[in-house]
Amino acid sequence: MKSTVVIKTDQAPEPVGPYNQAIKAGEFIYCSGQIAINPQTNSIECLGDIEKETTQVLNNLKAVLISGGAIMNDVIKTTIFLTDLNDFQKVNSIYKEFFKGPKTPARACVEVSSLPKGVSVEIDCIAYIG
Repeated sequence: MKSTVVIKTDQAPEPVGPYNQAIKAGEFIYCSGQIAINPQTNSIECLGDIEKETTQVLNNLKAVLISGGAIMNDVIKTTIFLTDLNDFQKVNSIYKEFFKGPKTPARACVEVSSLPKGVSVEIDCIAYIG
C-alpha cells in the first residue's frame, strides 16, 4: 500500500477542525474544503461578498495545491457548496478565471443550509499529478 503525506502550508488558512489542508495519496491530492479565511490575518474580511469569498477560497485551494506539487490545471474534480444557489452564476464567473481551457474539472455544486463561520461558499477538490 502506498503511503500518504500530509500537505500543510502557511499560505492557506489553518483548518477550523480536526483535519488537514490536504492529503497526498499516490498520485492524487485530496484537498479539504476551503472557506474565505485570509491566511495572513486568519480572518474573513469579505463575508457576504460572494465574488470576494470565492476568489479567496480558490486562492486558498491554489496555495494548498502548490504546496503539494500541483497546479490548478491538475484538478480533476471539485465540489462547490453554496448557501444560496442564486449565487451560482457569480461563483462561475470567478471559477472560470482559475480553471481555464478545455480540461476543466468535473464538478458538483450543491446548496447547503449553512457553512462554517457563516460563509457563503466552500470548495474542495481532487488533483491528479501522475
